[in-house]
Amino acid sequence: MTRAVHSIVGEVFGPGASVPFSARLPGGASRETWALDVLDGDERHELILRLDSPGAALEAGGSLASEATLMRAAAGAGVPVPRIVAAAPSYILMTRVAGETIPRRILRDEAYADARPRLAAQCGEALAAIHRMPLSALPPAADDPLRQWREVLDQAGEPHPVFELAFRRLAATRPPGARRSVVHGDFRNGNLIVGPEGIRAVLDWELAHAGDPVEDLGWLCVKAWRFGSPLPVGGFGGYDDLVTAYEKAGGQPVDRDALRWWETFGVLKWGVICVMQTMRHLRGGARSVELAAIGRRVCENEWDLLRLLG
Repeated sequence: MTRAVHSIVGEVFGPGASVPFSARLPGGASRETWALDVLDGDERHELILRLDSPGAALEAGGSLASEATLMRAAAGAGVPVPRIVAAAPSYILMTRVAGETIPRRILRDEAYADARPRLAAQCGEALAAIHRMPLSALPPAADDPLRQWREVLDQAGEPHPVFELAFRRLAATRPPGARRSVVHGDFRNGNLIVGPEGIRAVLDWELAHAGDPVEDLGWLCVKAWRFGSPLPVGGFGGYDDLVTAYEKAGGQPVDRDALRWWETFGVLKWGVICVMQTMRHLRGGARSVELAAIGRRVCENEWDLLRLLG
């Protein structure tokens, strides 16, 4: 355990607190995640600490304190999230929620057999709550997402004809933005904590922004987040399960053509991300077998886009 972790625990709980258990969790190049047990007198706290490396807030586009503000607003809107214990620009300390986050286990293990049929509807309910959050909880608004990802692809400096076709088709068929809301930005299987009864918490709020709420529904339906399952919503449910529950929970009526547009946009976005991750390896920015291997996903996304574009 690092000196920074000890320092934060002492700052939050006082110098008498001890840490009988700590483990750094895998994942995250710029941010560390720790599971901690903290003893404060006779009280034991099971916690998660997310900790910035120097300069990471600039890379991520916002501080962990901003993410904590969002999570507090989410809790106030009825979204299941871990409770924030303490936060600063360089860290978030939150309660540790038991459950599973690995999608293949959620989709296959017997322990989640009862939860799977409920998950699409529970996602709809959680997204309706997210889209009720006040826009004031967000950092400054981002650019138009289609233009933003067009510029990201241009930085690769290499041709991808299917992606070019998708950008043109999406620009020509863009649905009218009926309203703007808080958009989680990465609501998908893999960013949910799931127990035998269903969703226990929504994680990873660093990409939240103001936008069309259907963006979140479309991203959840992207084929990559089905992990081999034929079911279109996260690999665990159907479109009707998601949309019906979303509308019943107070979400605005969902136009199915708009949902398909945002699903297509999500596949395009993930394809561009795969290109850029591979370029980081090929151009020496970060030599990594994982980044190199993700290059094979580019052609998968091209195929999925051709299918969606019809």
